[in-house]
Amino acid sequence: MEQAVRIIGIDPGLRVCGYGLIEKCAAGCRLIEGGVFQTVDSAELAVRLSQVSEDISRLLGRLRPDVAAVEELYSHYVHPKTAILMGHSRGVILARCAEFGIEVKSFSATRIKKSLTGNGRATKSQMQRGVQGVLGLSEVPEPNDVADAIAVALCAAGEKQSWRNQVVAERAEDL
Repeated sequence: MEQAVRIIGIDPGLRVCGYGLIEKCAAGCRLIEGGVFQTVDSAELAVRLSQVSEDISRLLGRLRPDVAAVEELYSHYVHPKTAILMGHSRGVILARCAEFGIEVKSFSATRIKKSLTGNGRATKSQMQRGVQGVLGLSEVPEPNDVADAIAVALCAAGEKQSWRNQVVAERAEDL
């Protein structure tokens, strides 16, 4: 019997960070859990990054994913400060994944949108409905940060089977 692979999708942010854990098996994907963690806007950058680090560590320890799928940064040239701040948060998340020995896959927003809706410029509501449809959810996932994180996980789940087979083989070696 084929073993399911647990994929956590992460939509990195400094103020709000979304996550979604799915299991992928031969029969398809199912949502295990989704949510957000937040930092205090008024706190200093170092304190906020420390909070992201603590929150992601607790999450990875509790959910035990096999793979982490993280959205790559994207920012218009008009908002370079936003990209820099998000880069700090993304860096902390990648470091924690490495400490837990979790393989990381990165995807651009355009690639994620195209994998789910067929349109690389899909709107937030189209993405929410796409996640709802693929996973057979009774309601659209909210807030957008959760839907985006689940979409990242689904994008990773739709990738070629080579990394999935590698994860399953590594699990067998551990037994």
